[in-house]
Amino acid sequence: MKWKIFLCLVVCSRLVWAADGPIRAGIARVAITPEGPMWLNGYAGRDEPSRGVLHDIWAKALVVESSPGSRIVIVTMDLLGLSHEISEDVIRQVDSLYGVKRQQLLLNSSHTHSAPMIWPCVGMIYDLSPEDQRMVSLYDQQLTVKLVKLIGTALGNLAPAKLYTARGSADFAVNRREKLFGPGPVDHDVPVLKVVGMDGKEQAILFGYACHNTTLVDNNFLINGDYAGFAQLALEEAHPGVQAMFLMGCAGDQNPAPRGTAELARTHGQELADAVQKVLAGVMHDVRAPVYTAYTKVDLPFRTFDVSLYQKDIVGNNKFLQRRAKLMLEAYNRGWQPDHLTYPVQAVRFGNDLTILALSDEVVVDYSLRAKREFSGENIFVAGYSGEVMCYIPSERVLKEGGYEGEESMIYYGFPGPFATGVEERIFGAIKKVMRKPGKF
Repeated sequence: MKWKIFLCLVVCSRLVWAADGPIRAGIARVAITPEGPMWLNGYAGRDEPSRGVLHDIWAKALVVESSPGSRIVIVTMDLLGLSHEISEDVIRQVDSLYGVKRQQLLLNSSHTHSAPMIWPCVGMIYDLSPEDQRMVSLYDQQLTVKLVKLIGTALGNLAPAKLYTARGSADFAVNRREKLFGPGPVDHDVPVLKVVGMDGKEQAILFGYACHNTTLVDNNFLINGDYAGFAQLALEEAHPGVQAMFLMGCAGDQNPAPRGTAELARTHGQELADAVQKVLAGVMHDVRAPVYTAYTKVDLPFRTFDVSLYQKDIVGNNKFLQRRAKLMLEAYNRGWQPDHLTYPVQAVRFGNDLTILALSDEVVVDYSLRAKREFSGENIFVAGYSGEVMCYIPSERVLKEGGYEGEESMIYYGFPGPFATGVEERIFGAIKKVMRKPGKF
């Protein structure tokens, strides 16, 4: 009997070691700057394509695993956001080619408003000519190829590594709704994840912040990553050979202040980089295996489709309302009556040391603050703009107040109107599912 107990202890300890084995990490990057002029995304006021490049924009990948089943692939992009179509295409291909499952892939866009248009993300803001549409579609196809290859390269670069985490703060983000609705919430956290090779050399710095990348406004026609792009450049200059990666937080109702020029974008970027530098210079905590991942979806109903509203809009004077009304009425006449958005929710746990909750679309900051309250015992960062960016995601408070994030923005995304009440509780129901702690090995 004693031998049986001893044998069980040995086998069990090996199982635990296999689950909590050495961490491996791999990184890769690829430039996604277009070769020529492209329509830029995010501002409806632009009336011509880009005129040049302020700095290159990038897609960057970080793979962390302790086994093929205990793995996360994080891809950050200097883009406004991925469309559902591109996201699904990348997901399908990396599963087929590399065995990376949906819950093991976190795609995050910085939401810079100075990057090429992705179709049909915010597809309502321009009435593109056939040639312009061809160029946008070509860029989309090239981007998909680059992202799939990037992930494969990062997987091929896996090597033993150590991870560390801590968090800092930067205060240039403000709640942009306060002019209309009074003081609003903000989230100034700057989480940092550092990857170090077994030789002690830094390899990657992943950092986050919740603030729109809109320091540069609609009079800018130069491709760049806004403050997040400048922050990555500053960190890579301070740490030669290191890959800096920006993870966008719940920035739906957050703006940089002040804003309007490239110099201000550089200033905000340096402030964010300085916050990261301060974290790196301080005490950081170990991040241990295994990597747990979870993924689910939830349906978010729209309010009842009212065809009379679009009949009124189409005879009005607002060109954006007219265009949306025209498309909605054409779709309605073909039998299409939209009733919901299928919404993805994802969680990534690095042992008990760090959790990334990844939400798609333009999530307002209430979701981050509520998640931190409800999971107060965890070191958690809530990332928005993950997977795809198809519309704003208001909290119940913002939905009730209305305004741009709760109602008016749906014009630009081509949706029939605001979400029905209960959207926040539906999403948090999904969040609680993916945030359930897995059982012990």
